[in-house]
Amino acid sequence: MTDKQNIKVLLWILASFALIELLNVLTGRSLNQLGIVPRQGEALWGVLFAPWLHANLSHFFSNILALALFSFLVLDYGIKRYLLVCGTIIIVGGLCVWLFGRNALHVGASGLVYGLFAFLLLAGFLSREFIKIVIAMLVLALYGGLLFGIFPSQPFISWESHLFGFLSGLLAARLWYKPETSRD
Repeated sequence: MTDKQNIKVLLWILASFALIELLNVLTGRSLNQLGIVPRQGEALWGVLFAPWLHANLSHFFSNILALALFSFLVLDYGIKRYLLVCGTIIIVGGLCVWLFGRNALHVGASGLVYGLFAFLLLAGFLSREFIKIVIAMLVLALYGGLLFGIFPSQPFISWESHLFGFLSGLLAARLWYKPETSRD
């Protein structure tokens, strides 16, 4: 896909996040009840919904900017691969939060952000392509501070989503990175 096509796809993705955020604001954050609550059977659906739900506007904006950048960079691997990577991060990372997270409501796109970050790092080096390695190094230099977020720090931050998103992103790179013969 061309950069122009990637931007169109990215705008649709970001629009889905913005629309859900708007609906959540207008309903007094009532959609957040669809987030992940670990080991609660009825909250298992939260694995799929949690990335689109945020605690407040500050939480939304802190995730959406990094999500936009990392999504744009991963879209360079092709739309099919982008969807496979995101699906892996959302499902595997979310299931791990559901299984092993502390008893709290887990919402937000940060697990997906951490997963895309990890994918960009590992896939960049697996590619052995100069430009992808440079991108991986720039992402690490500019966003390497994210790595501190995989450890418990503040009671209202889901470090579990960060950790399991990151690990799922590494898994996604191992599963879905393929040398470039043709783009999806």
